Amino acid sequence: MEKLNAQIPAASAATEPGAPRVRGFTRMCVVLVERIMPDPFVIAILLTLVVWVLSMAFAPRASLPQVVTSWYDGVFRIASFAFMVALTLVTGHALSTSKPVSRLLRAIASIPSTAAGAMTLTFFVSMAGGLLNWAVGLVISALFAREVAKRVRVDFAWLVAAAYAGWSFYVCGVSSSIALLSATQGSPMNLIEKVTGKVLPMTEFLFSPLNFIPVIVLGVAVPLVFRLMMPREGEAIVADPQRLIAEDTVDTHDEAPDTLAGKLDNARLLNAVLVLMGAGYIGLKLVNHTFTMDLNMLVMIFLLLGLATHGTPRAYLRAINNAARVAGPILLQFPLYGGIMGVMTATGLADVIAQWFIGFSDAHTLPFWSFVSSTLISMFVPSAGGHWIVQAPFVVPAAHHLNVPQSAVAISVALGEGVADMIQPMWVIPLLAIAGVGMGRVMGFTVMIFFVMFAVMGATLLLF
Repeated sequence: MEKLNAQIPAASAATEPGAPRVRGFTRMCVVLVERIMPDPFVIAILLTLVVWVLSMAFAPRASLPQVVTSWYDGVFRIASFAFMVALTLVTGHALSTSKPVSRLLRAIASIPSTAAGAMTLTFFVSMAGGLLNWAVGLVISALFAREVAKRVRVDFAWLVAAAYAGWSFYVCGVSSSIALLSATQGSPMNLIEKVTGKVLPMTEFLFSPLNFIPVIVLGVAVPLVFRLMMPREGEAIVADPQRLIAEDTVDTHDEAPDTLAGKLDNARLLNAVLVLMGAGYIGLKLVNHTFTMDLNMLVMIFLLLGLATHGTPRAYLRAINNAARVAGPILLQFPLYGGIMGVMTATGLADVIAQWFIGFSDAHTLPFWSFVSSTLISMFVPSAGGHWIVQAPFVVPAAHHLNVPQSAVAISVALGEGVADMIQPMWVIPLLAIAGVGMGRVMGFTVMIFFVMFAVMGATLLLF
């Protein structure tokens, strides 16, 4: 990203009460993050070392052989899940760059004309995408930020930070891993069913006040805070629109060479055959009432829609190759977090951390302390599904013992995952890879949002 000589004009936010103090704190956070925070891969290594030390110091079942063995087991136990997550991102990215979706994004991105309007629209587009599906929302938020930056002069890191903050609400949406696992009868990861004998319907999760009140309040508060954080004249760093346009301009010349290979590469019939086969399978599942929206099905749907919208094998392969760059960090870092999860679970460290909080909880405060402990554990296990495996064995029985609704602790753990994303860099990496912006300035802005989200979500859990 290049710093242009011309700067963004001073925004009206500069005269709003509190804006100088908010910008001052944000500037400090940006400087600290840029100077202190290393690459996310290095963070994963450092967290691994921290967990090893904490396990040896506090975990009841820790020994050096146990730590090493559980770390190794965890690294490879999560390998298949890491591959599916990467495949979800890649197929979702390929779908999002298809002509129909790209045209829609360009049309919406042409609406705002000011930096504040661009930020607000980007936030809500990302929020809507995240609530519908975490993978699509992550890709759409980055691509939409790029489209907006081509049209509006805006600090790019500030814009991408707003997109990431909007996406983090996926934990409250229909693709929440915790909600899906708790609603799946017979799933080995449905710990609520194992303890209570009942599944948690999606409706009890989605339509609980603990879930939708933070969405509504933060849907108003977060854009306002971003407006107060808007970099003033002389500080804004904008993306070069011509660079973004050049990077997004792909040769789409698909005229088949006068060879058999060329004609097969551009044969629409081959894509159509795969689409029909996949659609037939989904149709059978629907007819037999066995359809479930799990990660495998999500990848299948993304694959089929991508094949259909790109038309030819050559065009879809080009889109997949372009999308593959977002999967590298996931494939590299996820196994490390799997190792961390393995150590915390096998040695009993997760039990110790959770019990520290649950030990002084009652029926009224259990959701809040579950949220606090979830925020802490998410720093070490940033995967919602894996995170639930670590924390649910302790919060679910506690809720059952204290007669607290299971939906309350499930939502609390999910909210902790969402707020931790603002300072845990695991999930911002694919977004940054797509957007083409550095991590330091982006997470400097999201640190401020962390405090806002933590306050609103924590207050909701205590009041309602």
